[in-house]
Amino acid sequence: MEGLEIYTVELYLKVRLACADGMSKRAAARHFNISRDTVDKAMAFSVPPGYRRQRPIKRPKLDGFTEIIDAWLDGDKDVHRKQRHTAKRVFDRLREEHGFTGGYTIIKDYVRERERRGQEMFVPLAHPPGQAQADFGEATVIIGGVEQKAHFFVLDLPHSDACFVRACPAATAEAWMDGHVHAFAFFGGVPQSVLYDNDRCLVSKILADGTRKRASLFSALQSHYLLRDRYGRPGKGNDKGSVEGIVGFTRRNYMVPIPRFARWEEFNADLEAQCRKRQNDILRGHKETIGERLQRDLAAMKPLPGAPFEACDQANGKVSSQSLVRYDTNDYSVPVAYGHHDVWIRGYVDQVVIGCRGEVIARHPRCYAREDAVFDPVHYLPLIERKINALDQAAPLAEWDLPPEFATLRRLMEARMLKMGRREYVQARTLARDLWPQ
Repeated sequence: MEGLEIYTVELYLKVRLACADGMSKRAAARHFNISRDTVDKAMAFSVPPGYRRQRPIKRPKLDGFTEIIDAWLDGDKDVHRKQRHTAKRVFDRLREEHGFTGGYTIIKDYVRERERRGQEMFVPLAHPPGQAQADFGEATVIIGGVEQKAHFFVLDLPHSDACFVRACPAATAEAWMDGHVHAFAFFGGVPQSVLYDNDRCLVSKILADGTRKRASLFSALQSHYLLRDRYGRPGKGNDKGSVEGIVGFTRRNYMVPIPRFARWEEFNADLEAQCRKRQNDILRGHKETIGERLQRDLAAMKPLPGAPFEACDQANGKVSSQSLVRYDTNDYSVPVAYGHHDVWIRGYVDQVVIGCRGEVIARHPRCYAREDAVFDPVHYLPLIERKINALDQAAPLAEWDLPPEFATLRRLMEARMLKMGRREYVQARTLARDLWPQ
């Protein structure tokens, strides 16, 4: 107990009071059963200062091996983090390959100290109103009964911590643009600038001088909203730590348990409602709600243009002999009357629109599979009417789920009019489009 008492504040108090009352240092050492050095230290410090190392630790058994360790750990920077050297692996390799005879502890201490010296430091940042950060995150969702991956766009205003979140099936270029359009409409203004990472949907190339060559669709969005872009360092997500934090917050709070919705539109409506509700929160370190601080952000934003940006990918194509147009690895049908025509294509997040000259000739839900075909059965009915023997094997009709009365209608029409009855039946299916869509 006496050995432990040397290091207590209470002992230092007793020694200092005794010496202040006139007791000599020699007498104090004898009275409190401590050394003269401890008395001197008690007089120099009001509380025990603890052990203070005067010189760096010497590890003679590491001499000649630190260069090897440094080379291995420096090489790990280009390796996946799960395949980098641990202290145990360094220790094993030094023994097996270089005859190291020291213990594991000095290797572990050296590796830990090296990691500490290499840790990055950060400057606390102040975020002026009207600045934004944007990013994408991923989470598992169930849409229409199908479990799938959702990619969610996040736009964060670091000054107020207000955010906007919108989910979609894929983080494509048009999804980036669609997220911006809806975020600006949500806030009712355009930020002065937005900070991004170097996503390929936004940056097609980083030039030698560090400037970015923007993707064409992103440049069009910037021109429409007069938006200034800023970028973090390649591979450094912490340069935009505010939005990175919101991505994690969104996943933990808005997507646990796994969201379950019939359609993407319902999911996004729920996310928007969650973002509005969050504006009532007061975050740690603040006295105002997010919504109250948001007013300063909104005052610094630029007004919206007269019309929103058309967030779609634009392409050209040609109708095949099967009345299909290829877009993004998938085929979409058009009316057979446009066979072999040149067409234009607009790829939105949720739909694909196909047109010929100034006329829209087909609209389809966007397909995110690969090498798939999306049919509108009505597009093919005029051709099937002429090639009536293809009726039972026509792929576009295979998944057109009509009421069972149509099967009865076909039997009756074929029984009365034979082949002509089959053609009349095809015409009846044409009339059924508006009542029973595919």
